[in-house]
Amino acid sequence: MRIIPAIDIIDGKCVRLTKGDYDQKKIYNENPLEVAKMFEGVGIRYLHLVDLDGSKAKEIRNAKVLDDIASKTSLKIDFGGGIRSDQDINIAFNAGARQVNLGSVALENKQLYEQWLKKFGSEKIILSADSTNRKIAINGWQEESEVDLFELITEYESLGNKYIVCTDISKDGMLEGIAVDLYKDLMKTFPGQKIIASGGVKDISDVEAAAALKMDGIIIGKAIYEDRITLKQLEKYVD
Repeated sequence: MRIIPAIDIIDGKCVRLTKGDYDQKKIYNENPLEVAKMFEGVGIRYLHLVDLDGSKAKEIRNAKVLDDIASKTSLKIDFGGGIRSDQDINIAFNAGARQVNLGSVALENKQLYEQWLKKFGSEKIILSADSTNRKIAINGWQEESEVDLFELITEYESLGNKYIVCTDISKDGMLEGIAVDLYKDLMKTFPGQKIIASGGVKDISDVEAAAALKMDGIIIGKAIYEDRITLKQLEKYVD
């Protein structure tokens, strides 16, 4: 299982939100590259980088941060936030993203998502299926839709999608544990998808739970920044 630390960016700084609420912002470091190098230094190979300014603006705003980390570390970066157009996705890949996370565009422009799957390949595209009560949320989690999480995944699996990051927004940033029941259902329903857990990680037991479910990876944010999980504890999962 891949260990994927998260760096969320607002105004070029490393922050965390609670339940996606921009009014509940905490700055952890003003230099995201410094944080990325810390992860790289203990052998971690992956990074989840989110442009929160971009999510709100509906276009990429922090490409420079992506470029800095991609060019100055060996981390394999999945990048999301504000990717809505051909220009945006090209900016992300040209700046060094290995994969892109697509949420709002999957809901609002299925044709474009399908085009990108065909153009870039399923290894490059991640469906960001973030939900509250199993209903998909969009626009930086600022809006809840009526689209069912499982129906959305079924639809995109039929188009060739392979990777999914699934965040239970009600748990994000709460340090109360991952959505184990949701992930059990997802793993059982979609055995052919590479499903990545995200949101709510409180301590190393959540990492162990995701590993037991044989999930593809787990994204860890606040638990690292708040010292609930040490980088030393994660070493056994780093290959």
